[in-house]
Amino acid sequence: MRPVILDRDGVINRDSDAFVKNAAEWQPIEGSIAAIAKLYQHGFTVFVVTNQSGLARGLLTVEDLDAIHAKMHARVHAAGGSIERIFFCPHGPDDDCDCRKPRTGLLDRVERYCGSSLSDAPCVGDSLRDLQAASTKGCRALLVLTGNGKKTLQQLRGEKPPVFVDLAAAADAIIQHMEGS
Repeated sequence: MRPVILDRDGVINRDSDAFVKNAAEWQPIEGSIAAIAKLYQHGFTVFVVTNQSGLARGLLTVEDLDAIHAKMHARVHAAGGSIERIFFCPHGPDDDCDCRKPRTGLLDRVERYCGSSLSDAPCVGDSLRDLQAASTKGCRALLVLTGNGKKTLQQLRGEKPPVFVDLAAAADAIIQHMEGS
């Protein structure tokens, strides 16, 4: 299994300060669905790990989240791809849980599911917390400039991860890297 881990909001779909609360509000970023399909078609197992504090805040229900994810799965499937599994944190920022990024609980769950280490697995995000979780877990962090990516890039100090304009560009680099090694 060659896992690829993707954040959801800001990487796959448009993010919203008001939260994505239902399937109608979930809108994919141009090229992201095709990028997931391309990763799948090149033998990668795609996982989505996402903080969903809107649940804790009462802005959406688990049924709303399931409908959002069903729409995402359907779009990816129609494009010839597959998302193996979606892991989400339902907690709020002050809940002190282990699963909310930048902590690694969601990545730990992916690792247990895979039955092997995620060391050097590509992990694509648009926020500092995505990159921190990936780095702490030993994944290969990649930053996309969609969503919060431009703001995140300005926040970074020192060594920066590889930066891509969007998920489509990141997917191409992931495929090239893995097939070249």
